[in-house]
Amino acid sequence: MDYKKSKAPTNTVTHNLMDFCDGTNNIYESVVIMSKRANQIAVQMRDDLQRKLKEFASTNDNLEETFENREQIEISRYYEKLPKPTLIAADEFLHHNIYFRNPAKDKDNLSTEA
Repeated sequence: MDYKKSKAPTNTVTHNLMDFCDGTNNIYESVVIMSKRANQIAVQMRDDLQRKLKEFASTNDNLEETFENREQIEISRYYEKLPKPTLIAADEFLHHNIYFRNPAKDKDNLSTEA
């Protein structure tokens, strides 16, 4: 899911804790899933921001020639207004938009079936 098209809230929202247990039956496993997804989103956001800001980077290292670039400021403001990666990950988890699997559970299920 593209983080730019996310309908996640930009501020904190109180949720029922049991809503996070729906897919895993374990709140701690759900938190790990959401944290890993939040890390993925944060890395993607950082890479996109760096790539866009690199277009406006100056080649001079002279402090006297430093100036404000309006495009850079607008891009930075846009990324500041986006929801935080943790909020996007929680929203994706609650709407079942995250694929996850637990290899340890899969291994246990295979050994009991044999």
